[in-house]
Amino acid sequence: MRTLALLLLIVVSVRAQDRAALQAWTAAHQRQVIGELEQLLAIPNVGTDRANIRRNADFVMGMLRHRGLNAELLETAGNPLVYAEKNVPGASRTLLFYIHYDGQPVDTARWKQRSPFVPVMRDGRLEDGAREIPEFTARDTFEPQWRIYARSASDDKAPIVAFCAALDALQGKTASNIHVVLDGEEEMGSPSLTAAVTKYREKLKASVLYILDGPVHQSDRPTLAFGARGLVALEITVFGPKMALHSGHYGNWIPNPALRLAQLLAGMKDAQGRTTIPGFYADVPPFTAAQRRVLDSVPDDEAGLLKFFGVAQPDAVGRSLQEAIQYPSLNIRGMKSGYVDEPRTIIPSDATAAIDIRLVKETPSMKMAQLVRAYVEKQGYHLVEGDPSDADRTRYPRLARVKVTEGMEAFRTEPESPEGERAAAALRRIWGVEPVQIRTMGGTVPIAPFVRELALPAISVPIVNFDNNQHTDNENLRLKNLWDGVITLAAMLQL
Repeated sequence: MRTLALLLLIVVSVRAQDRAALQAWTAAHQRQVIGELEQLLAIPNVGTDRANIRRNADFVMGMLRHRGLNAELLETAGNPLVYAEKNVPGASRTLLFYIHYDGQPVDTARWKQRSPFVPVMRDGRLEDGAREIPEFTARDTFEPQWRIYARSASDDKAPIVAFCAALDALQGKTASNIHVVLDGEEEMGSPSLTAAVTKYREKLKASVLYILDGPVHQSDRPTLAFGARGLVALEITVFGPKMALHSGHYGNWIPNPALRLAQLLAGMKDAQGRTTIPGFYADVPPFTAAQRRVLDSVPDDEAGLLKFFGVAQPDAVGRSLQEAIQYPSLNIRGMKSGYVDEPRTIIPSDATAAIDIRLVKETPSMKMAQLVRAYVEKQGYHLVEGDPSDADRTRYPRLARVKVTEGMEAFRTEPESPEGERAAAALRRIWGVEPVQIRTMGGTVPIAPFVRELALPAISVPIVNFDNNQHTDNENLRLKNLWDGVITLAAMLQL
């Protein structure tokens, strides 16, 4: 027993020393790290701005070369990938890191600063009345709760800078080959990525893929996510008369397509929120005991979330939020028909619902879309591809169109897999706490084809704050997450 206790003490001591050394490095190099982040954030990075996207790519390539990596641009049909590698003689493993350098479009008028690409430092959250820190780049130290506001501060330039800082802190010493690929079209759905993977497959071969994107769990504990939901988007249109008709003259006689669409959609879910479309959940296997332990270990404050959202009771698809995310979900994101703001008492000519189905690994996009089509047909609708012809209208009493507008697959590496356990152990060692392990993230990231083409286990290693306003105005990064992110990524680089 004494021997075991001594071994545990040694492990804890080594872990604390490693973390302390990295914390000392970040404390001594805050100005350098913040300065590099400020320079990167100052380059506009909307994916359609090809000239500035090139400036971003060149800047990032220079950052990686400065750390001793062999870096180059890999041309694609769209924006270039930035690729870099550093190989270790005799290494048996290659770690591939995926990051993206493009950002969401901006509405400058909605930002509380001169420009989303002129970074601003504040001493807390803007929503809490935080004050601006003038001339922040001249400072040597920064408080952990301060935040830097700029487009892509969190999504996804902070991980780029933290990755480079981690290499600096380790003085470039790693046991495995380190490869990194940076995408310039992630916020556009990465349309060029799959073809680029095929073209550059040899360069991208690796033992495991680490995805540096997304926020840590709300508990602020180190976090790993082992998969992401996919997405298939559809539009369902129910057709009525050829033109809008006066509801007084023709009400009770001409069927109303908006009402029919409402009835069609209402039948797709039961009172508990479970989808009733036949086969919708059929391919999702029961959870194993190990999988249930992972789901139950996530410290979600469900009661607090419901109170915050103003909802009394959740849907009952799963026993918990984490369990619910492991199933495909059907969502109506919008409906359109006739008039609401104008007092036009008409029977509309058609009605459309925009639907998205969030996918899991076992539910491919086109199969789920076909289940929806089959359900609509079973309700007595004849499906057309475009607008119905006069012949269609006289022959079929119920006409509809189901159109797929987007499809993106899900991916998942099980937490109990060898790579999953290896990643969790690395964070456990460096931080001395159990990391939050999310089996599947609720959001969708456009790299599932990347994962599929390379046949790689893939794990997300998020570092940024959960309240970062990504994809909207006043995006920000809490500095504690940046410093902690350097330590987390240093641990991953040493695997």
